[in-house]
Amino acid sequence: MVRDAYFFGYGSLVNQATHDFAGAMPAQLRGWRRVWRHTTLRPVAYLTVAPDAGTEIDGLMAPVPEAHWPELDAREAAYIRVPAAHQVRHPLPHAPEIAVYTIPEGHHGAPTETHPILLSYIDVVVQGYLCEFGEAGVARFFSTTDGWEAPILDDRASPRYPRHLPMSGPERALTDDHLNRVGATRIATTG
Repeated sequence: MVRDAYFFGYGSLVNQATHDFAGAMPAQLRGWRRVWRHTTLRPVAYLTVAPDAGTEIDGLMAPVPEAHWPELDAREAAYIRVPAAHQVRHPLPHAPEIAVYTIPEGHHGAPTETHPILLSYIDVVVQGYLCEFGEAGVARFFSTTDGWEAPILDDRASPRYPRHLPMSGPERALTDDHLNRVGATRIATTG
């Protein structure tokens, strides 16, 4: 018998329109904080998590059918999967296997103009947090994420993030308000 297996998503995986993992549910991960980083495996920066004993972050956990990880491992190819069951607060009555994806220390760097954060990626993440946790959840996302001093490539007119989704005017405004609040710097696309 295959043991229950779940992943904890804290970025684009919170937006259920970006994947087909059924049965997702809100959960919290203790002892980790989101941070913007890039690796040599990707041309732009992505979210990862780094240990931080004093932080708890919102996210979604969803079952991995029959503990079959290859599809999700391929999506999260720049990351390693680490056990996190003892750090996830969830509504299930039992204690399943739960993993979180992280870029190991020493294998990532801070975003730069050469490896910026994509605004289309931030939009997808914010849309997910808004849907799952409301405006208060979006505020918590911004306050429990480090690296907002990184350059953000404004690619809304021609989204580069492969899972970008249409955004409503109020969703864009919410993202923009929070980016202004954290003092984020946008850079224009070039060609």
